[in-house]
Amino acid sequence: MADLTDDDIDAALEAGRLSRLTEPRIAAARYDRGSGRMVIDLTNGCTFLFPPQVLQGLETASDDEIAEVEILGGGSGLHWDVGGADYSIAGLLAGRFGTKAYMEARQRNASARVQGEPALRAG
Repeated sequence: MADLTDDDIDAALEAGRLSRLTEPRIAAARYDRGSGRMVIDLTNGCTFLFPPQVLQGLETASDDEIAEVEILGGGSGLHWDVGGADYSIAGLLAGRFGTKAYMEARQRNASARVQGEPALRAG
């Protein structure tokens, strides 16, 4: 493994600073029980809502478990203890709600429902 130089460290710090300025960050996160949606307020003034049951690991979580959301790493993501679920805000905004296999199974289930076929189990 190569030794890190002061220049390497300075470059990494600058990359982190630029990331905080340009990438979406979470200012606040809460579960709205009335609508059944997670409400994510971003530092750029936008708000993102989604049904938490679409997330791998939260499919069968209770309202109380869903409400126990934590903001990670300076607003870079969300964590739930239930299911050990961690999601980056960039991934959520891009529609990544789980592993590749989970997302493919969700897509197959959605296609099957549209075509009137029985749903397949994700996982």
